[in-house]
Amino acid sequence: MSTHSTHQGPPTATGHIVDDETTGIPSFESSGGDWSDIAEEAARLGEERIVVNMGPQHPSTHGVLRLMLEIDGETVTEARAGIGYLHTGIEKNMEYRSWTQGVTFCTRMDYVANIFQEAAYCLAVEKLLGITDDVPERATVIRVMMMELNRIASHFVCLASGGNELGATTIMTAGFTGREQVLKVFELITGLRMNNAYIRPGGVVQDIPPGALDAVRDALTEIRHYLRQLEDLMLANPILQGRLKGIGYLGLPACMALGMTGPVLRSTGLPYDVRKAEPYCGYETYDFDVPTSTEADAWSRARLRIEEMYQSMRIVEQTVERLQAMGPGPVMVADKKIAWPAQLAIGSDGMGNSLDHIREIMGTSMEALIHHFKLVTEGFRVPAGQVFVSVEHPRGELGVHLVSDGGTKPYRAHFRDPSFNNLQAVSMMCEGGQLADVVVAVASLDPVLGGVDR
Repeated sequence: MSTHSTHQGPPTATGHIVDDETTGIPSFESSGGDWSDIAEEAARLGEERIVVNMGPQHPSTHGVLRLMLEIDGETVTEARAGIGYLHTGIEKNMEYRSWTQGVTFCTRMDYVANIFQEAAYCLAVEKLLGITDDVPERATVIRVMMMELNRIASHFVCLASGGNELGATTIMTAGFTGREQVLKVFELITGLRMNNAYIRPGGVVQDIPPGALDAVRDALTEIRHYLRQLEDLMLANPILQGRLKGIGYLGLPACMALGMTGPVLRSTGLPYDVRKAEPYCGYETYDFDVPTSTEADAWSRARLRIEEMYQSMRIVEQTVERLQAMGPGPVMVADKKIAWPAQLAIGSDGMGNSLDHIREIMGTSMEALIHHFKLVTEGFRVPAGQVFVSVEHPRGELGVHLVSDGGTKPYRAHFRDPSFNNLQAVSMMCEGGQLADVVVAVASLDPVLGGVDR
């Protein structure tokens, strides 16, 4: 913590004041336990402006975000966001792995809504390969079901952690318990709760297991229960209304200037949703609405996320009906030069390879064994070119720019992550407001730093 003084004379508080090399203005440096001495010296100099570091820490910002706040009393006069504390180099790493292995990297970016990164990346790879229309319908429906379940889980995290940041622990427990219902379904279908790497170029890893549709129906019942709890705890709560209404205002012109998308943009009244504007995965065939409001504050964004969860449940119900009606079928493209690895099933080898496939490549076809080995170790080739694909992520528009030089690895992979763009609004939302409202404003953006520092 430091204060900047306009005092131009020699420093007089030994041990606390150091000269700024760039401006020549002394600043006070506190190492803990000496704040009273610093405050006394600042008062003697007539300096009231204080610069406070909020972070970098995890609990209040969904990742290690540093906010540099200049405050005058309790009023924030300047706010800047510092990122890069979680930098993973995922995009660069993807240039050294095969196209299929890239899924296991991008799923770890925004770890709260990882299915969307997998889907967007695979849609882009399929567009480069020219196999978009060859992806089996069953795989596409499963993708939609998984994405919408993930949207519900992500919004639960946003509301739950936001409530906890304001001191409402019960909101957190209700929200995270609701999210747990989704993670149980993910574990049943993919074998993992997070970082699933379930969506692959050409389809999905494997079909949903027996009983999965019943598990999804049961999960939706539980999700409704916990969502109603959240509504009771939040929407009629006068304390929460007092903390959220009129806080973190960001109007439509500002959203357009900063490239804001998702619930933040829709809270200004603009119903922009990639699922409606540029449909993918057959979203144009589903019946759902895009909720909007016009208050453009933290309160309206919280309400919008609750309404979006109900719309996602509508879509999930439709996917369950479709999967039930179409019955078992292929979930990966038929082209064996792309379908990596071969059709999977739980086998005695412990690797997930079906016994029929092992019997073929080990006993009857040397060519099949060689192809399987090359496909897994080297990967398939993607025609040279570049492509941009976007999907509607829980935090806004997620874009994927892929460049191929005709090899087995991406020449370049870049993601337009909504959290990264949305964080630009921190200064506009916080400056002029109270220090206590900074947490509310940032929570209403719902940033996940895994996506920002990719």
